[in-house]
Amino acid sequence: MTIAIAALFSAAALTCCSPEEKGVNGDTVTLSVDKTSLDFGAAAGEQVFNVETSGKLYVVPGADWINASAKASGTPYKYSVTVSANENVTREERTTRISVVAGDEKKYVEVRQQAKGAEPVPEPEDNAAWQVLDKLGMGWNLGNQLDAHNNGVAGETVWGNPKATQALFDKVKAAGYKSVRIPVTWLGKFGEAPEYKIDNDWLDRVAEVVGYAENAGLNAIVNIHHDGGDSKYWLDIKTAAVNDEKNAQIRQQIRAMWSQIAGKFRDKGDFLIFEAFNEIHDGKWGWGDNRTDGGKQYRCLNGWNQEFVDAVRATGGNNASRLLVVPGYCTNIDFTVSDMVLPEDTAKDRLIVAVHYYDPGDYTLNAKYSEWGHTADPSKKAPGSNEEQVTEAFVKLYDKFISKGVPVYIGEMGCGNRATEHEQKFQRYWFEYVVKAAKTYGMSTFVWDNGAEGAGAETHAYFNHATGEFPSEGARKAVETMVHAMNNEDPSYTLESVYANAPK
Repeated sequence: MTIAIAALFSAAALTCCSPEEKGVNGDTVTLSVDKTSLDFGAAAGEQVFNVETSGKLYVVPGADWINASAKASGTPYKYSVTVSANENVTREERTTRISVVAGDEKKYVEVRQQAKGAEPVPEPEDNAAWQVLDKLGMGWNLGNQLDAHNNGVAGETVWGNPKATQALFDKVKAAGYKSVRIPVTWLGKFGEAPEYKIDNDWLDRVAEVVGYAENAGLNAIVNIHHDGGDSKYWLDIKTAAVNDEKNAQIRQQIRAMWSQIAGKFRDKGDFLIFEAFNEIHDGKWGWGDNRTDGGKQYRCLNGWNQEFVDAVRATGGNNASRLLVVPGYCTNIDFTVSDMVLPEDTAKDRLIVAVHYYDPGDYTLNAKYSEWGHTADPSKKAPGSNEEQVTEAFVKLYDKFISKGVPVYIGEMGCGNRATEHEQKFQRYWFEYVVKAAKTYGMSTFVWDNGAEGAGAETHAYFNHATGEFPSEGARKAVETMVHAMNNEDPSYTLESVYANAPK
């Protein structure tokens, strides 16, 4: 027979395995176990230990991450106990013990489970990934600004934001950020093939904004942004993946465009970083032809990333060794881990992998839910494990890239603003947990700021894009939370301590 084991050590909860309360013929109960400890790896698993007793058997797990069941084997007083452990998705080792009880006798079986990726975390000086984390720190996006466009033409103010100013960048720096990402859309700002000559005024304005970052003492990242949006524009991966002629034409334009952009900045210092593209996909956000085309779109993007690296390096100057960022497909973590092939590079340890993080989208982007995390009201939070969803994703990146010395940065992440202080506490908790988890696993994070004030879906305003002032008290608190999560070096400030202080 198989016995269900009690989760709590109480008379009402215990389940026994033998009809006898006393030993045979009323003798004193005997009890022995063949193992006193069990060691599990981080993955879910099962192990067995054996028990012999002359009395009624009780087996009690000591934590909710393990389960146990006892089965009689041979005589009524011999049992095998199967212990199963859930996957440990944290970086913390965990321990508990199982109580084995018969009559007045009690034995303990100690249970230990390794942390996820229990290998030692490398020190910054030993690993290029951690050096990049230290350089970039907490970052901020100048969103819906130079990346804005209307009727096929980029324009800084066409999506409603005022022109960016030096005051804005000074305030971002003063708030504790170390880096800014300056997304740029080039639609309508370049000429015909084969030169694809970029409009001088537009390139000069990009350079002026980069200068704001330099003056403020911020790192700056410049990219090609909405030109690849949904495969609607010239960076059309849907067509390129199945049409060699189209792909060759796009690769030629990538070379031409990045040669001009990089050439403009070839003498700028290493505060400036180039990022190849933004969220490249076929219009289905990872649920399109990429799932059925045998990897054609992934290979296409890998080739585009190579063109980008080659074009920038060929311009010489400081570009010969400048840090360069290459995105995975749709900047999706799973696709990046499974299908990205890093470009070959003439410079050593100068490539950064880019992903984005907005999970769960119905909470962070669409604001369908008002709370997040293990303390949230289940009726007000998105389905899923919440915190474990974060750590599971970041562990994948750590294991694939960071542990091998390849830097990763989260070029966009964010959680829309909320109206009430109670809801804002959960928003801040999302920021704190995500940023602290990213830092724990060796990654910098850049918050998305689109200038949209108010509360609800897609409201990501943290600084006024002209004055640099906080648009609301909630924005100020959110900024302070994420900066604290990235910059706090107190050894007692851990991911576990963040978890333990989740809002109620």
